[in-house]
Amino acid sequence: MLIIPGQLGKDLCDRQLGVTRRDILRIGGSGALGLSLAGLLKLRSATANTASANGVISGGPGWDKAKSVIMVYLQGGPSHLDLWDPKENVPDNVRSVFKPISTKLPGVAFTELLPKLAQVNDKFTMIRSMSYSPNGLFNHTAAIYQMMTGYTTDKVSPSGQLEPPSPKDFPNFGSNIVRLKPVTEPMLPFVMLPRPLQESNVVGKGGTAGFLGRAYDPYTLYPDADDMDMSKMDKIKIDNLQLQPDIYAQRLQRRARLREVIDAGMPAVDKAVKDYKLDEYYDQALNLVVSGRAREAFDLKSEPKSVRDKYGQNTFGQSCLLARRLIEAGTRVVEVIWPKIANSDNHSWDVHTGLTKRMQTQSAPMLDAGLSGLIADLDQRGLLDETLVVAIGEFGRSPQRGVSTSGNGNSDDGRDHWPYCYTGIVAGAGTRRGHVHGESDETGSGPLTDPVHPTELLATIYHALGIAPDTIVYNHLNQPRELVKAAALTSLFA
Repeated sequence: MLIIPGQLGKDLCDRQLGVTRRDILRIGGSGALGLSLAGLLKLRSATANTASANGVISGGPGWDKAKSVIMVYLQGGPSHLDLWDPKENVPDNVRSVFKPISTKLPGVAFTELLPKLAQVNDKFTMIRSMSYSPNGLFNHTAAIYQMMTGYTTDKVSPSGQLEPPSPKDFPNFGSNIVRLKPVTEPMLPFVMLPRPLQESNVVGKGGTAGFLGRAYDPYTLYPDADDMDMSKMDKIKIDNLQLQPDIYAQRLQRRARLREVIDAGMPAVDKAVKDYKLDEYYDQALNLVVSGRAREAFDLKSEPKSVRDKYGQNTFGQSCLLARRLIEAGTRVVEVIWPKIANSDNHSWDVHTGLTKRMQTQSAPMLDAGLSGLIADLDQRGLLDETLVVAIGEFGRSPQRGVSTSGNGNSDDGRDHWPYCYTGIVAGAGTRRGHVHGESDETGSGPLTDPVHPTELLATIYHALGIAPDTIVYNHLNQPRELVKAAALTSLFA
């Protein structure tokens, strides 16, 4: 029997949904491989062509310089005052308990927590004037959603939390990118690791493709281990990307040739589907699995110990290393999520209490080694020229310790949420090296010059990848929406 299917998802209640990621990657047999993965690639290409036609031709400094992007997302809100924007000659309850140190840039100080980043800050741009006025965004989930999608939501609880992820959500920026800029290699286009975005029991909000459909969701690489297990990246399982023992590569390729023979004997069918490029998409699906690119990229143990040590033998460091390996293999977007939930203890950045010990012994050393290792390694390999690296949280921390700004309790050794001023980092893809954009005031409370809204940073990411920020997408109600309502900061580029 020959069955020619209709539109994917047309018979579902949620018509915008297509083939799911898990449907594709469970390839125990060649039937699933030949239909769902090839169908997904076809779906992605067709949708991308439609969406690209809606974009506005752009240009200017930095336009289309990046082939890929790594977002290092410091969920929880790191303290800018205790890391990379220390202040002197301020009251004791504002001044960081950590000593300032010199960096590669004259007149630019970090705190003693970041000695390795201080030696590579001539390779990146610091934005010391990230800022926005909160409107229900004083708490993590709502602020994360804004940073990841470029949009806010009306449904914010008094605590600042949102509903769980919904097919009606705005897409994560990575989903928009891989839809409009499909990968050209047989590789996973969008990977998120090592854990989901999370505040309390709201898991994954802002981390899905939302109304674009599940075909554009990230491939999530979340090893089965506790957040405090620093060796969890060694527990990565790649069963979904392996051929089963009875489906070896030559056998799979012979089946592909058999399909060609059958197709050759059906000229009428060939003519009917010639515009769908079925062979092209089947070949892409076959290549993704047979090539082994993804499996090889996930194999951290193939890296020399010296390289792994440089990044840090912990979850964050090894996630940054894996991000570099994925980019090398052809992945378009990698999002490294800080390996502790937003409102948490231990190495979380949400330091309402215990700031001194937690930052000094846990979070800052991991950030220092992992992020500096990533930037230096990409640069040494020549990948930084075409890879945009962004490191940022959803907000900073309050200038005064022990003061409540979000309704949370804070000890004398803690800082509350602070969206009015914080710091972000961008590197690569033609961005300025050794540059500081903007300046915070004398207490780090607000920008003195060149304030940057999170949506402007997202617009800059799109711009760097050759995507006009005002490109139109259509939501679940078929309503036109811009990717982001902001302009790119072309001044960040050389």
